[in-house]
Amino acid sequence: MQDVHTKEQRSRNMSAIRAKGNKSTELRLIKLLRKNGISGWRRHIKITGTPDFIFPVKRIAVFVDGCFWHGCTKCNLRPKTNRFFWQKKISDNIRRDKKVSKILRSNGWRVLRIKEHQFKKEMILIKYLVKNITLIL
Repeated sequence: MQDVHTKEQRSRNMSAIRAKGNKSTELRLIKLLRKNGISGWRRHIKITGTPDFIFPVKRIAVFVDGCFWHGCTKCNLRPKTNRFFWQKKISDNIRRDKKVSKILRSNGWRVLRIKEHQFKKEMILIKYLVKNITLIL
């Protein structure tokens, strides 16, 4: 099927689209945290990298990363079209993630990154959260 827009118009249209976050996975994490009595978290706090959740008292920053957008090697989701563009975009995201994590760690934060696919095995994810959030002094 041929695109009804020129390549330049399609590019302008696509570049105007802004992310609205990963709301569905964030809501799933909220449900898991509440269900398992994990409290002390906050959302939408402006610190480096804008984590999805923070535990300010324990200085833990939690990011919920989409497998495609953050280059999950386990899921290996690769675009079928415009590969160069998407590979660069994903590589830039990975580079930014590493930089943000490094900055936060150097400022005394513990960084947890949860990949989207981890929600498929809730019990394992819960154990990971309990180990890394509730047991830290």
